[in-house]
Amino acid sequence: MQELKDIKIGQPAQRALNESGIVSLDQLCNFSEKELLALHGIGPKATRILKEVLQNEGLSFKK
Repeated sequence: MQELKDIKIGQPAQRALNESGIVSLDQLCNFSEKELLALHGIGPKATRILKEVLQNEGLSFKK
């Protein structure tokens, strides 16, 4: 399973995830796209990339 730190998203998005304590894909699944977009530094591009990575692992954002 890929680690969040290895995913190619921008530094602001990476920092926002780290500061929110989100360091794994399993933790990322506990958040909806809307909740992630509310974090300063996370935008539509980052959520699109993260969604793709989750789908490749058979996972998804919280509904």
